[in-house]
Amino acid sequence: MKPSCIRVFAWLAALLSVMCASAGSTVLTGTWKVSVDLDNGEHGEPVFVLKQVAGNLTGVYQGPFGKQKVTGNIKGDTATLEVTAARLGRTLKLSYAGKIQGPDKMSGTMTRDVSGESTPGRWTAARSR
Repeated sequence: MKPSCIRVFAWLAALLSVMCASAGSTVLTGTWKVSVDLDNGEHGEPVFVLKQVAGNLTGVYQGPFGKQKVTGNIKGDTATLEVTAARLGRTLKLSYAGKIQGPDKMSGTMTRDVSGESTPGRWTAARSR
């Protein structure tokens, strides 16, 4: 192989390793302001305070359903978050799945299930602190 080809392959390998490392190294610990638009026309702006340990997420949701526990995980550039609660005989489950688009931005789809009534939607999130 010619020396110039070796340099090109080495450069591409280095670039690829940097890209892969940066995609998987985003830490989601912090406060996230979320904008949710449900398919039924409803809009909400909850706040998530997240803590990341390895690929696991825990934290607090504060929004239309009060203050609730959040759990989730990260696999590659995909984050999933789940909020579950029970109050006054009703159950709540909010399921978020989205792409990490940088250190301070995420977006994706979500489903809100309240006592068996499911509503899909979309969300975006920006880190505020």
